[in-house]
Amino acid sequence: MKRIFYILMMSMLILSVTAQKESADVRSGNKLYKASKFTEAEIAYRKGLLKNKNSFEANYNLGNALFRQKKYAEALEQYNNALALQPKEKAKIAATYHNTGNSLLVDNKIEESIKAYEKALKNNPKDNDTRYNLAYAQALLRKQQNKDKNKDKDKNKDQNKKDQKKNQQPKEQPQKPQQHESQMSKENAQQILDALSQDEKNAQDKAKKQPVRGTKKAEKDW
Repeated sequence: MKRIFYILMMSMLILSVTAQKESADVRSGNKLYKASKFTEAEIAYRKGLLKNKNSFEANYNLGNALFRQKKYAEALEQYNNALALQPKEKAKIAATYHNTGNSLLVDNKIEESIKAYEKALKNNPKDNDTRYNLAYAQALLRKQQNKDKNKDKDKNKDQNKKDQKKNQQPKEQPQKPQQHESQMSKENAQQILDALSQDEKNAQDKAKKQPVRGTKKAEKDW
């Protein structure tokens, strides 16, 4: 990240030279920026924008001052404002895209930063600093993608283990229907007993109605 900050400051110095025709506020902001007084530089650039909101240098340099204060979202907004002014010089366009890439990269928007660096190189193919930052961002993206792939693999492995463990568990035995055999047997047995009792009673009643026969004696003739 130190190299990125260094490259950003170099871009600022290049564009500061072109700001001679700018307001005293912009020139004052440039001096404050070089002295690393970024908050004071921000105030000076904002004063310059109040006088001329269409100043490319004021918008661009304000973005740099905000970036150095780690106000990356605000810096990105200023770079976009600068690009919207459609400067004719390709060097200005390239520098702005370069710093746009820096703002996106430190905010972990890697893919967007790569696109910004590519646009910077399109306008200035000989810029080795941008080429370095582009390669750095691409390396970060590959690392992130590999990390995401490994996370997906680990997630799939854990899910497969859970599925295997679930399949290995004994299945629940289906509940047997309630058996009524024993209960029915008792009922049948009672019915049979009742029937036998009735038969025995009937037999006794029938026996009473029949004549009594004599008892036989076994007498021995001598």
